[in-house]
Amino acid sequence: MGTEVKVEKNGRRVKVSIEVEFAEDAGMLECETAIQDALNQAGCELTVGCLERYDTDGSPIEVEGVKLTSKGLTPCSYQTPYGEATMRRHVYQSGWGGTTYCPLERSARVIEGTTPRFAQMCALKYATLNSVLAQKDLAQSHRRSVSRCYLQDISAAVASIAQRKQQDWTYADGVERERVAFICVSIDGTCMLYCQEGWRTAMVGTVSLYDAAGERLQSVYFGSPPQYGKDEFFAQMQRLIAVYKQRYAHVRWIGVADGAKENWSWLADHVQVQVLDFWHAASYLQAASEAMGRSPQQRQEWFEQARHQLKFEPAGARTLLARMRRALADPAVKGDRRADLERAIGYFANNLSRMNYTDCRFHHWPLGSGVIEAACKTLVKQRMCGAGMKWKHDGAATVLSLRSIVLSGGDRWSQFWAKIERFGV
Repeated sequence: MGTEVKVEKNGRRVKVSIEVEFAEDAGMLECETAIQDALNQAGCELTVGCLERYDTDGSPIEVEGVKLTSKGLTPCSYQTPYGEATMRRHVYQSGWGGTTYCPLERSARVIEGTTPRFAQMCALKYATLNSVLAQKDLAQSHRRSVSRCYLQDISAAVASIAQRKQQDWTYADGVERERVAFICVSIDGTCMLYCQEGWRTAMVGTVSLYDAAGERLQSVYFGSPPQYGKDEFFAQMQRLIAVYKQRYAHVRWIGVADGAKENWSWLADHVQVQVLDFWHAASYLQAASEAMGRSPQQRQEWFEQARHQLKFEPAGARTLLARMRRALADPAVKGDRRADLERAIGYFANNLSRMNYTDCRFHHWPLGSGVIEAACKTLVKQRMCGAGMKWKHDGAATVLSLRSIVLSGGDRWSQFWAKIERFGV
């Protein structure tokens, strides 16, 4: 099995010829591996030719009012989808020294010594897979051998761009404006394990677009690593909401969440309708059912009837609250059953105005917080709560920043890279 790659350069034109000789007894996998290696070698040569297009001729340049001169052609290696590409390019510096400047890297959107395409590949794999699996996937699928530290570092560099540009870059959602009838905002927290601090709460927020029939058209996710206080998370969510309120000023805004008081104190300023997650309310009814019947069958029948009443009858929550309060007056209700009943009464009393589920059904508004629950699982749990996983703050912020873009609708990941290509890093 032999491979020969010939390179011909004519100015900025690069021609690569590939010849692969297969042994007679070579298996198909062996042949395909040889082809991949030859293509990677050719890819490196072509990438060098492409990068050279972005270099200067060595003449002095001016950057932000400062004159810079070339230190001459200096060697450098760049990581690419095909392997390490080595070339010589001009590096600039002012007459009094200081930080160097490489026009090629700026114009070609090189990120920490990595071409944009390979940075995109690595960041996507690291956002989706743990570092070990991402490393194996690159080796198996692309014949690219990189270290786990490299994957973490280049992903962190990409995430830092997303974080810096969060306030400046907006994304098209690809949904016809006329189709959007209402927008639902949800927030929730989910636990992840930190190295030194143990279990902490990461915050997750969603903004979902719906049509008049209640079909979800698209969701945008935002995840924030555990913090002491939620001010930063709320500020980022407020900026996200502001973008959509400007874009869809004509629609009704619905807030859906569980009964956490802090969530509602924030949501109240941003939505017109508040909806308590139906399934959380039903769980309190199930706990209260222990005090509402003498036999298991009676308690189950009461729960099923109460859940139906809550969902389908006008003022069902108010009726159930009155019934539970009457049951509390029974001296036979004591111990754990009484405690569960009291908690249910308190929960219903505090959230009564958010439990108009017949209105929700009439207008096709969401009854439950399924979108945010799913977001907590897909954004945080699936990637960050694997066996033995522990995190530091910066690592958690990297993964959540990347996954928020990758998992959001509207092909936001492609838009993010298109903006890097257009505006730089």
